[in-house]
Amino acid sequence: MPEIVERDEQPYVALKGTVPMDGIGAFAQRGEELFGWLAVRDIEPIGAVFFKYDVVDMENGLVMEIGVPVEERPDGEGEIVTGVLPAGRYASSTHIGHPDGLLKATSDLLDWAREQGLEWDADGNNWASRLEVYKSDPAEVPDVNDWETELLFKLKD
Repeated sequence: MPEIVERDEQPYVALKGTVPMDGIGAFAQRGEELFGWLAVRDIEPIGAVFFKYDVVDMENGLVMEIGVPVEERPDGEGEIVTGVLPAGRYASSTHIGHPDGLLKATSDLLDWAREQGLEWDADGNNWASRLEVYKSDPAEVPDVNDWETELLFKLKD
C-alpha cells in the first residue's frame, strides 16, 4: 500500500543520459562507469543505487540518472553529475519482484496519488525527484524475482 513519507535532502552522484523508452536496461549496464568513477576518487556510496527520472516523455524518451547517495557532493565531470535529492514529502510504494513489474507498480502509484488528490512536484514531463531505489544487492539476492524496489515520487509542498 502506498504511503506518504518525509525525506531529508540527500547529496548524490550519478551518470546522466538521454534514454529511449526501450533503452533502460542498456543504460542500467552503464552503472559500472559510475562505480569506476567513484572508486578512482575513493568516494563511498552511503545507500542503495537508484534511477532518477528527470524527464518522462513516453514519445520522445527519458532523461534519467543512475546514481547513489553520498556523504558530500563532489564536482562531477562529463556525464557524471552531482546533485541533491530535495527534501520534502514523497509518495512511496515498494515493489517486490522482477524489474519488469515496475511499469505496473509505477502506474498503480500514479493512480493512487490521483485518487488521493495529491499533486506531483513536476512541471509537465519534468520531475523534481522521481526515483526507483534498488534496495536489493544482486550479490546477496541473485534472483531478480525477489528484488525489492522502492518508488519515491516527490509531492508538491
